[in-house]
Amino acid sequence: MPTRSSTQSGPVHLSLPSAQPEPVSGCRHCLELAVRRRSAVSSSDYSKATDVNVALRAHLREAHGGEE
Repeated sequence: MPTRSSTQSGPVHLSLPSAQPEPVSGCRHCLELAVRRRSAVSSSDYSKATDVNVALRAHLREAHGGEE
């Protein structure tokens, strides 16, 4: 049976996180999502903040024709 290695063969390359999506001025849904994100960050719930960013990006694509 071949011996299996438990270490990586090369370096791991990580990229910087993408910028947070910006809400569109005057859009109530964007504002609601921005408030939810701010609340999540202020309570150190970064997982929830990430989920809200995903929802905001989807909303920006669908309702405003772009991400930012």
